[in-house]
Amino acid sequence: MDDITVYAYADGPLGEMLLTGQVSTGGRAVLRSLSLPGQKGAVAVGDGWVRDQAAFAGVAGQLEEYFAGRRERFDVPVAADAGTAFQRRVWAALEEIPYGTTVSYGEIGRRVGAGGPGVRAVGTAIGRNPLLVVRPCHRVIGADGSLRGYAAGPERKRSLLDLEGALA
Repeated sequence: MDDITVYAYADGPLGEMLLTGQVSTGGRAVLRSLSLPGQKGAVAVGDGWVRDQAAFAGVAGQLEEYFAGRRERFDVPVAADAGTAFQRRVWAALEEIPYGTTVSYGEIGRRVGAGGPGVRAVGTAIGRNPLLVVRPCHRVIGADGSLRGYAAGPERKRSLLDLEGALA
């Protein structure tokens, strides 16, 4: 039974989070997505998926630590095959944004070699980030400081940035 799609739920201050991924015969859980209630493009549990809270206990524990202010970075196995090559470059740039800081979409564009008109593509790639919270797309804001472009809504983006002290 290789690569069974599994899912679990984790409670948090932003609502009940849906964690999905695979567990291979080796027993290792790999996170494929983290969705929030009402999120644009949220993953829905599919036919044949297996609920397995234990598979994501480590992820759930790290999320709990993050929301309690005791964790600044996540260390969980994530699916390496998700997204296009360009999206993976953008998502890697997101993972380099330090806790408690923000950067503009234009800055991410410069980091991945897609400045100027390519910034729109950067925004699209960020919007398709399947790992909300874990991969910190909430740390990307408009050049004017506006909180736009978060699939789970600007209120949740503000909550995450407030938690990190990034909006002081």
